[in-house]
Amino acid sequence: MQELDQTVTIGATVPTGFEHTAAEEVQEKLEATARVSKNRGRIYFDITTDKLFKVHQLKSLDNLFVVVKDYDDYQFKTTKEEVQLDWQELATKLPWTNALEVWKLNNSIKKKKGRRKRTNPTKSDQCGNFSTKSTDTVPSDPEELLVDLEALEVKENQRDVSSQPEDDSEEEKHSEIQDQESGVTPLKFRVTCNRAGEKHCFTSNDAARDFGGAVQEFFQWKADMTKFDVEVLLNIHNNEVVVGIALTVESLHRRNITHFGPTTLRSTLAYGMLRLCKPQVSDVIVDPMCGTGAIPLEGVMEWQNSFFLAGDNNGTAVSRSVNNIKHIVKRTHDEGSPSGLPLDIVQWDLCNLPMRSSSVDIIITDMPFGKRMGSKKKNWELYPLCLREMARVCKPGTGKAVLLTQDKKCFLKALLQMEGLWRKSHTVWVNVGGLHAGVFVLKRTAVVFGTTSEDVMEPHTATGSQKENMKDASQ
Repeated sequence: MQELDQTVTIGATVPTGFEHTAAEEVQEKLEATARVSKNRGRIYFDITTDKLFKVHQLKSLDNLFVVVKDYDDYQFKTTKEEVQLDWQELATKLPWTNALEVWKLNNSIKKKKGRRKRTNPTKSDQCGNFSTKSTDTVPSDPEELLVDLEALEVKENQRDVSSQPEDDSEEEKHSEIQDQESGVTPLKFRVTCNRAGEKHCFTSNDAARDFGGAVQEFFQWKADMTKFDVEVLLNIHNNEVVVGIALTVESLHRRNITHFGPTTLRSTLAYGMLRLCKPQVSDVIVDPMCGTGAIPLEGVMEWQNSFFLAGDNNGTAVSRSVNNIKHIVKRTHDEGSPSGLPLDIVQWDLCNLPMRSSSVDIIITDMPFGKRMGSKKKNWELYPLCLREMARVCKPGTGKAVLLTQDKKCFLKALLQMEGLWRKSHTVWVNVGGLHAGVFVLKRTAVVFGTTSEDVMEPHTATGSQKENMKDASQ
């Protein structure tokens, strides 16, 4: 048996644009140096396997995998036939043993947390799949690994075999019955390819199919697209190739949200935005357009010595936030942690917040994009009012705001109107559901609210039509 404290390379997908933020968390909590991939949205770091459980507790990471082998400059052949032969040769050369040991150890960790529901694969040219389920032999691997893997998976796979869909072919059912009668409990696997680059003579589906066939021939495994036990990953970015084995079935970004809204922010993205704020002890942090509460929930779980106040003008959104908070409170109570969170949820009017002026340290929120919610036209009226009221409650000179929006033109125009109250520090460009959005980090100027032309020309209350616009934007 391999030593459990061996050093392995872990790969992780992260919100695009927050690679360096995720690397900082890895350094802070695991004391490991993360490398940012050439392909945006991925980082890699080396750990000993005794820290694998801590990796699952990191807040910046979406999906995890253990690296079997990586190639910085893989020389692809020029024809599909040559590439297919190359995949077959590669499958026999890869050092599978350590990665499969880590996969086995990871399964024992997941069993303690409860088995997650598997998700269906996505079919696209940038993500091809080839899948299969295994027999009981692993050529070229130590015999002890074979024994360990079979012992580990026997119970799980018996459950998978007994719950096959009704439309399975008679041949597959007959094969499974024979396997059960012969005492062989097969492992199941699939290959998923993620490819980026134009100088390839193959598609993602080609690579997944050909490499999957090579892995199948090497291990003598059979196919299963959805009820797989092992997912082999083939990540290709130009000439960079990384072969890995998935350690997560479902993205970790769903960890805190049980009641979703139409535009619920990913928890990993919310956490990345919070790290940009650098919350301190006793800071008052406000999310004035909280939606389902993704940002404040991430905040109270990580920075429990700060106080979070969140609200929305839409009653349904507030109800979802409250339900998500109840879920977290119950979960932490069940785990033995003290009940209660430093967080309050309020239904309010964004342009007339029920707070004293200069009382807030940090404002952080996901503003309406004008796509799924609201409209670009309404944002031209809404954004200046938002920035103005945020400036009123934020502490002059020391206050900060971290605001996410895809409506960049409208936001920058509104920021220009409020230049006496806010200064843009920097911008982090991110991908949100396929949309190119910006996380704008602002600093509150030292100007006292009520002494500039931006805040004395009009009262800080919204008209009836403006309130209706904000309601439409937050639903």
